[in-house]
Amino acid sequence: MSSARFNPPELRKPAGSPRPKGRENSKDTLCRNVTIYGHCRWEDSGCVFSHDPNKTLNSQVDSKKSLNVESPAFTPSILSVSGKTSAISSQAASAAPFTPRFGGTTTPNPPADAEQAIFNPATIKEFTPQNYDLSHGLLANGAAPEAQTSYDPFSMQAMNQAMPTGPYNPYLEENNIQTNAAGYFQTQAAFSSPAQPLQYHLYAPVGAHRQDLLAYQRHTHDFFMPNDLREDLQKKSEAARQVMPNSQLPVVEHYHTLVPLDISHHKSATVFGFPSWVYKAVSSKNGLTYVLRRIEGFRLSNANAVQSAKNWKRVDNAGVVSVIDAFTTRAFGDSSLIFVYNYYPLSKTLVETHFTNTNRYGNRIATAVVSEQILWGYIVQIANAIKAIHAANLAARCMDPSKVLVTDKNRIRLNACSILDVVQFEADRPMVELQQEDFILFGKLILAIATNNLNLASSNTPLKGSLESLKRNYSVEFRDTVEWLLTPAIAPEAKDLNEFIRGISGQIMTSYDNSLHANDTAIGTLSQELENGRLFRLIAKLGTINERPEYEADVKWSEVGERYILKLFRDYVFHQVNADGKPVVDLAHILECMNKLDAGSSQQIKLVSRDDQDCMIVSYKELKKQVDLAFGELLKPSGKRY
Repeated sequence: MSSARFNPPELRKPAGSPRPKGRENSKDTLCRNVTIYGHCRWEDSGCVFSHDPNKTLNSQVDSKKSLNVESPAFTPSILSVSGKTSAISSQAASAAPFTPRFGGTTTPNPPADAEQAIFNPATIKEFTPQNYDLSHGLLANGAAPEAQTSYDPFSMQAMNQAMPTGPYNPYLEENNIQTNAAGYFQTQAAFSSPAQPLQYHLYAPVGAHRQDLLAYQRHTHDFFMPNDLREDLQKKSEAARQVMPNSQLPVVEHYHTLVPLDISHHKSATVFGFPSWVYKAVSSKNGLTYVLRRIEGFRLSNANAVQSAKNWKRVDNAGVVSVIDAFTTRAFGDSSLIFVYNYYPLSKTLVETHFTNTNRYGNRIATAVVSEQILWGYIVQIANAIKAIHAANLAARCMDPSKVLVTDKNRIRLNACSILDVVQFEADRPMVELQQEDFILFGKLILAIATNNLNLASSNTPLKGSLESLKRNYSVEFRDTVEWLLTPAIAPEAKDLNEFIRGISGQIMTSYDNSLHANDTAIGTLSQELENGRLFRLIAKLGTINERPEYEADVKWSEVGERYILKLFRDYVFHQVNADGKPVVDLAHILECMNKLDAGSSQQIKLVSRDDQDCMIVSYKELKKQVDLAFGELLKPSGKRY
């Protein structure tokens, strides 16, 4: 019993080698143990089967090659005679022998290597990684990192090769990219054509709109910018092109058409130590308008002084009027120093904005207190300008209210920079000292505006009483900010502008939010003018098509031809009259008709001739087709171009 307990019988049947069962080709048969287990334990103990997989595979392939094209022809030894009648007639014996059409050569059998190999697990080699570099890591999913990826999803080179070089023309009837060439637009090889035409006839509402209008209703003002903004831009454009007839002012270098911009004829040398005059001039090199500030009676003693002004070209900041050039001249009959700046039409100084308030009798009246929000905007803008100036290893040195420009609503820029660097070049003061002085000038400027006392910015009057007056109208934060600017640093320490910016970070965010709102307003205003260029091109097409005198003898362009409906459509859009025969000027009607014509609407309209003898009902789609055909005929090489 114990032997049965500790020596249990073998339950698994031993897998022995199969017996040959009288096979003669057992030596060419692969042993099953090799196929299943990869080896046979009875290979040296009497197993008669083959244990070499390669030898067995070759023998099987050779057996398949026993029948090929080189084998002897098959000749049956016994012909089977059937009692059935053959379906082939006796005339087939005299038929011509069959010859293949393709040369009569016998197609050889595929080579033996093309045969599919028999699956043999013994021939499978174990995977061994090679050329594995641990420095090139893989991502979690086994993909290569982005730096090793050769595919660039933003590269359009493959698509650009298949795209046409000419720009897509959405005005052609045949909307096929391959055939739609640049018939109306000029070729632009630098840009690839879009895959689909833009829907220019669809309007995308931007910004706030009136709530009492339906989805398909529009105001006439929705298509144009506001009247006050248009008037302001037109005034600036007029000021930029204003000239002074019979002017005796000379031509300075390559600047001509000088126009004085000073509002006072009195000479003042308070700021620069020399009288200065301001002119608007046009450059003959690029045709742009600039400002020339002339320092009268200045004699240059050191040539390096002018070079110090040209260092200001490195300052590119929205709060600083850019310095273009500086040179000396005798065009005014004396030795003068000329500084060239960018020109901002109809800009005012802080003196004109906050300190010049008179009634109709010329008497000065009390000025309203400037709001704290406006002053915080000034502080943020000037701090931004000073940061850019100090980063260029320069100093502003000039923050007089008469030299700070207001170019737009609450938008200021530091002007007349670099002048004191040239005029006081011989003083050679340390740059650190000049930069620390900028904080004092900054504080005096803000204090002068807040207290409406112009003398505080340019004189050495006591400031303690003025600081106390800020308590009545401004917050503690504003008063502490101005006091920090006016308090000199204790040597050897120096004030840091970054510390000042961190202190007013809350006001900077408010100013930044206001600038974003202003940017949104500007984009919304520009979107109203988006479609005006498209409508102008369409009206220009109609103007070039109608009333062509050179085509009077052409039947197509006569009153019985295809182009006659375009003339009637012109009268339908622009020459409307009421029941009394009075002209009707309806801008909404013109805009509606032009947009429907550009879109090719299927809506039908009735066109009537001027003598009421002809009446036609056509759709905008048919009119658009006639416009394209007529304009395309004008653009033919044989036709005339204007």
